[in-house]
Amino acid sequence: MKKLILVAALLPFTLFAQPINTLNNPNQPGYQNPSQQRMQNEMQVQQQQQSRMLNQQMQTQTRTQQQHLQTQINNNTQRVQQSQPGVQVLPNTNGSMLSGGTSSGGGMQQQHMLPQQQPQQNGGMQNNP
Repeated sequence: MKKLILVAALLPFTLFAQPINTLNNPNQPGYQNPSQQRMQNEMQVQQQQQSRMLNQQMQTQTRTQQQHLQTQINNNTQRVQQSQPGVQVLPNTNGSMLSGGTSSGGGMQQQHMLPQQQPQQNGGMQNNP
């Protein structure tokens, strides 16, 4: 009997107790419905996947365009060289149109258009004994 009276006396104080799961309380500010949160997460994952796909497509398209332009440059170069009579066409062994010389043995040898100058023997600014 004493236990029953004690429980009845404490019953009104249970209204002041905190809910068990405070994160799932719709009365709290910032509460988000679990189904809406799930949908939002799914949409974010989908957007990330689409963004990665677009980046891959752009890279593929850029690579294809670069290859096409390189082919056009090579074709035009061959056409110009073949249309000039008396010009000997040497193959490009470097793989690049912009390289300055040929490589051999790991070192780079550059070919210059100007002849190399020999040091002056007489009348120079420096007199070497």
